[in-house]
Amino acid sequence: MRSPWLNKLSAVFGPRPRLSWLLLCFVCLLGLIAILGTTSPSTAFDSVSSATAAPDIYSSYRRLKERAAADYLELTTLSSGATWQSELGLCGRERENFVPCYDVPANLQAGFKDGEEFDRHCEFSKTEDRCLVRSPKDYKIPLRWPVGRDVIWSGNVKITKDQFLSSGSMTKRLMLLEENQIAFHSEDGMIFDGVKDYSRQIAEMIGLGGDTEFLQAGVQTVLDIGCGFGSFGAHLISLKLMPVCIASYEATGSQVQLALERGLPAMIGNFISRQLPFPSLSYDMVHCAQCGIVWDDKVVALHVPVWIAWLSNHVFYKIDGMFLIEVDRVLKPGGYFVLTSPASKRHGSSSSTKKISMVTPIEQFAGKICWSLMAQQDETLIWQKTTDINCYKSRKQDVVPVCNDGHDTTPYYKSLASCISGTTSNRWRPIQSRSSVSQFGTAELEVHGKYSFTTHRVHAEEFVEDSQFWRSALRNYWSLLTPLIFSDHPKRPGDEDPSPPSNMLRNVMDMNAQYGSLNAAFLEEKKSVWVMNVVPLKTPNTLPFILHRGFAGVLHDWCEPFPTYPRTYDMLHANGLLSLLSSEKCKMMDLMLEMDRILRPEGWIILSDKLGLIEKARALATQIHWEARLIDQQNGSDQRLLVCQKPFVKK
Repeated sequence: MRSPWLNKLSAVFGPRPRLSWLLLCFVCLLGLIAILGTTSPSTAFDSVSSATAAPDIYSSYRRLKERAAADYLELTTLSSGATWQSELGLCGRERENFVPCYDVPANLQAGFKDGEEFDRHCEFSKTEDRCLVRSPKDYKIPLRWPVGRDVIWSGNVKITKDQFLSSGSMTKRLMLLEENQIAFHSEDGMIFDGVKDYSRQIAEMIGLGGDTEFLQAGVQTVLDIGCGFGSFGAHLISLKLMPVCIASYEATGSQVQLALERGLPAMIGNFISRQLPFPSLSYDMVHCAQCGIVWDDKVVALHVPVWIAWLSNHVFYKIDGMFLIEVDRVLKPGGYFVLTSPASKRHGSSSSTKKISMVTPIEQFAGKICWSLMAQQDETLIWQKTTDINCYKSRKQDVVPVCNDGHDTTPYYKSLASCISGTTSNRWRPIQSRSSVSQFGTAELEVHGKYSFTTHRVHAEEFVEDSQFWRSALRNYWSLLTPLIFSDHPKRPGDEDPSPPSNMLRNVMDMNAQYGSLNAAFLEEKKSVWVMNVVPLKTPNTLPFILHRGFAGVLHDWCEPFPTYPRTYDMLHANGLLSLLSSEKCKMMDLMLEMDRILRPEGWIILSDKLGLIEKARALATQIHWEARLIDQQNGSDQRLLVCQKPFVKK
């Protein structure tokens, strides 16, 4: 039996009360929205504003969307069972310039000596409580490029006035120490203290009309050993070359730290007991100007034929020159080794390359590894590596042997080799054959594209697609960084985001570089940056291809710290790196702490990966005080961007 009130409803709304009820609810909802719409915004957000005191009054729709996504992410992180961790504190002052794996006291305690205590030993690094490496007390944000190339804040680097005054290398004479700044002579100034003349001298010694012809002669990438304060590298950059400085770890007065502070490519590397993390045939020129290495000091034990060992009572024949073999390994066919040192000056010598009866041990050994002395002038000698593979086969048996196939497929800090590498590589090609190379990347591949792709086993279609993707991605990154950089800038709805300064970045690291296409995109957009292209150890070794394009690059295992000083990069980019390392035993927090160590205050991080890993990374970013924003690329994929900025904390 129907109730009386149902009969009344039927009389009013007819025989279908369900539809009428829905219409009634919809009308009520519209009325409620209209009433709330007339409410003052200040009353609706008073409680939030009083709690956060953040200037969100002028937040645009995009900002509100980002905030909603961030709140949702926190809820999903908590609902997934993740425990909330407290923020990490700062390390002690003694770790302001801390470089893991280069703990000299720990290395000495482990038994290393004869210089190997200054080598890289990650296995003996002392594990410390997790903390954030703080900035020095007088640290200031570096001046932007190109001003920062010639003037740096002395409080940002670890060097004293006494160390500066006692310095004797050629490039260190180019410095002026004034109050809280270190000024370098600009190449545009009245005096450049011989660097221009020195560069021109090298060019003329190898048969060029001047140093502006280096590129035309095939010299594009230069490994600068012991670069002083980087003035020679700064000059090479002005010539559109790519110099990479490597120098030994120094507790004080670091050459690498100063070069990076100036915005010049550099990393810690040395000639002590292990190979450099570069493949064979990597550089067009290797340069050493008073770099402090005794090139003929290391002994090499050669594996001679059995009958020779029997005649010599089974004692293997030994010669010096292990370091020169390592130079030969990374040097391309036809490449140059430039040595400038007072010890290399011979009495009565001239620029002539005539044979002299009194040869040094270095010259004698250079002939055994198929190097030819091109010229010698004053304190500078230049050798050229052979382009003829048959040279090694025609030598006597008492010289350095040729390595077996695949000897240096992954040259990641292996022991120094006692054999010649690279002779079986399909990349054995004289640098002079690249005489028409243009500056960097795309133009070079257009000239020698067929050779580049086939030799490096790169599919042309895949490469073109990758290049196009990163051109678009970089433009997207730039627009995303803008509102984050000016996050405190009051912006009314409808206003355009302020444009970022064109020189806000200089030192950039691509932590999973693949083909180096992000590097190429930066250059095509005419951004004044250089990129350290890192190829993770567990990925296909594309570093030879990256170096062939004229870029800087290195192999690295991201389960270990990177060989650089704190606060040396403006931006870190990692695409797919979290997924790559998810199967490794290393922890994401250790990776992010290492990123925080090498990132400058107010620097940026861009992580691109799967949603679940990005969610975890954002939770960890909160612990290390990064300001983080989650970006949905809105392409229907599971990929997300996490854009972070490291704050400048002064305590």
